Amino acid sequence: MKMGRGRTSRIRRRKLFRSSVSRGVNESYKPEFIELKKWLKDRKFEDTNLIPACFPGTGRGLMSKTSLQEGQVIISLPETCLLTTDTVIRSYLGAYIAKWRPPPSPLLALCTFLVSEKHAGDQSVWKPYLEILPKAYTCPVCLEPEVVNLFPKPLRAKAEEQRARVREFFSSSRGFFSSLQPLFSEAVGSIFSYRALLWAWCTVNTRAVYVKPRRRRCFSAEPDTCALAPYLDLLNHSPHVQVEAAFNEETRCYEIRTASSCRKHEEVFICYGPHDNQRLLLEYGFVSIHNPHACVYVSEDILVKYLPSTDKQMNKKISILKDHDFIENLTFGWDGPSWRLLTALKLLCLEAEEFTCWKKILLGEIISDTNEKRSLDIAQKICHYFIEETNAVLQKVSHMKDEEVASVNQLTLVETLWTEELKILQASALILNSLQTPFR
Repeated sequence: MKMGRGRTSRIRRRKLFRSSVSRGVNESYKPEFIELKKWLKDRKFEDTNLIPACFPGTGRGLMSKTSLQEGQVIISLPETCLLTTDTVIRSYLGAYIAKWRPPPSPLLALCTFLVSEKHAGDQSVWKPYLEILPKAYTCPVCLEPEVVNLFPKPLRAKAEEQRARVREFFSSSRGFFSSLQPLFSEAVGSIFSYRALLWAWCTVNTRAVYVKPRRRRCFSAEPDTCALAPYLDLLNHSPHVQVEAAFNEETRCYEIRTASSCRKHEEVFICYGPHDNQRLLLEYGFVSIHNPHACVYVSEDILVKYLPSTDKQMNKKISILKDHDFIENLTFGWDGPSWRLLTALKLLCLEAEEFTCWKKILLGEIISDTNEKRSLDIAQKICHYFIEETNAVLQKVSHMKDEEVASVNQLTLVETLWTEELKILQASALILNSLQTPFR
């Protein structure tokens, strides 16, 4: 039969192509998911809406078996399926936690339990869940140093802080791990290694859901708000959806209710929050394409890069910006330079005779056409500087991908981040060009 050549057949083929690209490949037949489903069923959970699948772009996720309507509960996970500090306290670790001083943090309790249960292998009651957890993560703390060095400066600083925090977490926990020696035949140092604890830390940090704070004397004062939610945590993030997620005290289930509809056989998403891509990479280890919250941050040194060094009031201007919280979270976004960024630049561009009007600037008032034009000119120069920097980094990453085969996946992640930032900067450059039109 000849393939149709008319407009209708072209539309039909395009629709078929789009659906085949977005449709996932069912993975419910895989042994690990068969075991997980049995395990969940024993704990009074049997899902009728979702099945595990692998999707292009997002990887493993959950696919709708039926059409989902706005306001529908898409998943309701019984309390018996949740892994919380209550789970840990009721386990063989409970007595050791109760007597340890100073009291361990809720995070340490969860991480210790994960490492211990993973070490137990087939003997672990939680094995079906542990089997479907990632074997490795792509949070910055797990990436090679040369890859982290390719991050934008603000993200690189936060990534280094994260690495130092996890190192300190491991170092300060060694004493507690040693106290657990009676539970194991092997040396605890080989079981609770930095690599093992890092895996557990990433598991909690990237996959835990929020539950109502609890306070136990056997734990430190840090918030006890994390719960691991087997199966539910297969849901991937999309910034374009809205959901309601909370523990239902009446049903004793953790429930997710969608605020948008979803067609049959499509991937079902949840939203982790209105996070930009740098935050998503730092906390969860991925970048969201076409993220409406994505932005490019402007640091203090770049903010003043194109301002005259002869400005005697510059230090005073910077001090004012800091005092009024206008020195951080200055960004370029899809809709151009943020109001905060333009406001900071307007204040920095004030002439000596205009300086007394700085309060009006912070209130959003226009001081003069000259001030408006100068601030837009500086914004455009900063934007072009970032575009050049971004293109240079992308070129460097491309060369490294050819040479560093072992790190190609990590480099691709960084490349995706910079590519998205380049698109934002290009959009901002066009907007700035149009904003300058009245002054030409």
